[in-house]
Amino acid sequence: MTETIHRLEELLRSGMEYVSNSSELELTKRPSIEKWSKKEILGHLIDSGINNLQRFTEIQFEAKPYKIRKYGQNELVKANDYQNARTKEIVGFWLAINKRIQSLMEKQTEKTLNYKIELEKGELTDLKFLIEDYVGHMEHHLKQIMK
Repeated sequence: MTETIHRLEELLRSGMEYVSNSSELELTKRPSIEKWSKKEILGHLIDSGINNLQRFTEIQFEAKPYKIRKYGQNELVKANDYQNARTKEIVGFWLAINKRIQSLMEKQTEKTLNYKIELEKGELTDLKFLIEDYVGHMEHHLKQIMK
C-alpha cells in the first residue's frame, strides 16, 4: 500500500502543478462537443473521489462482500456544472477529498485490504484492488488533462 500512497501523492502534486500553470481557456476548451474539457475531467475525478471515499469507508463496517453501487459519471459532471465552476474551488475540493482518501489508505491493514467486494455480475475482488484501481483511474485521467 505504501507504493500506492506515494503514487497518489505524486499524482496530486503533478496535477496541482499542471492546473496551476494552465490558463482558464486551456482548462475549459472541449476537444469536441461530446468530450469533457480538462476542467470537467477534474470534476469527474472529484465525483470519483466522493464515491470511492464512501466505498472505502463503508466497507470498514458494512456486511461483506460489500456491493459496489454504480454512479452516473456524465450526469454528475453535468449536474455539478464543473465547466462553469471556479477552478480554485474545484482544485481545492479535488485535493481535499484525495487527502482524506490518502488518510484512509494509510490506516488499512492486511486484514482490511482483504475485505471482499462484489463488483458487477457477482465478480469478487478486495479493497486492495479497489484502492489500486482508484489511483490507476486518476492516473489515466490526469494523463488526459496534461496532454
